[in-house]
Amino acid sequence: MARLIGERIMLREYRKEDLTCIRKWVNDIEITKYLSNIFLYPHTLNETENFLSSMLQGNSNIKGFIIAEKETEEYIGQIDLIKIDWINRIGTLGIVIGTKDNLSKGYGTESIKLIQEFAFNRLNLHKLDLEVRSYNERAIRCYEKCGFKEEGRIRENFFTDGKYTDTLFMGILKREYENI
Repeated sequence: MARLIGERIMLREYRKEDLTCIRKWVNDIEITKYLSNIFLYPHTLNETENFLSSMLQGNSNIKGFIIAEKETEEYIGQIDLIKIDWINRIGTLGIVIGTKDNLSKGYGTESIKLIQEFAFNRLNLHKLDLEVRSYNERAIRCYEKCGFKEEGRIRENFFTDGKYTDTLFMGILKREYENI
């Protein structure tokens, strides 16, 4: 898979040595509380190895990249098209910044802009969409900065920290991306 080069980061291929970095966040509640329910239970080393192996072998439905520091190629996080509907030309985006030290530094925004260019201009997708919990205000601001618009909301469908929260559905069309 081609690398995508930005100003401070690159989106590169998954590597075996990324296992250590993925293991650091995959069971970190401060990172995973913003992700899907698959992180409710601890992930075993075997589960993480299986995920990474499927990415390395290219036999996963997920197609994606490691977010890495441009000069050193050091792991920052992951950005993936977790589902691509080739008939309707829609990709579903998933992203994680794997360390708290790298949050709020613009890596997510730069990564999303790189994947948008790739998805719309190389894959010829018509739309990118995503889900985000309403309490993840940092992510919502990032997505809006990248041109995503709220398309819908399911009220109180996600239980966390003793209360229910909404799930927002956001999307951006290719023509909207071209006008940013």
